[in-house]
Amino acid sequence: MFAVIRTGGKQYKVAAGDELNIESLADSEPGRKFALGEVLMVADGENVRVGAPVLDGVTVQATVVSNGRGKKIEVFKYKAKKRYRKGQGHRQNYTRVQIDEILT
Repeated sequence: MFAVIRTGGKQYKVAAGDELNIESLADSEPGRKFALGEVLMVADGENVRVGAPVLDGVTVQATVVSNGRGKKIEVFKYKAKKRYRKGQGHRQNYTRVQIDEILT
């Protein structure tokens, strides 16, 4: 059984036992359990349910594993022949979660 969920403006295909990095959550201390309610699709073998846009009564239970920061992305701007150069870096915060179960 797997599900497609939406969180942080992105969609993820998840199954029980998966670990994934999602956009940083506000109350995300390690060990906290929570439910992801925006389930777009659930598939169980031959049975496939697709929401319009979300499925009612279907949730995905998850546990926070850790918090972290992604790799640094270097942003460099310049204009040729004008002596304009600007460098900037960015590291995105994320929350690592483990999917416990899909409740249909």
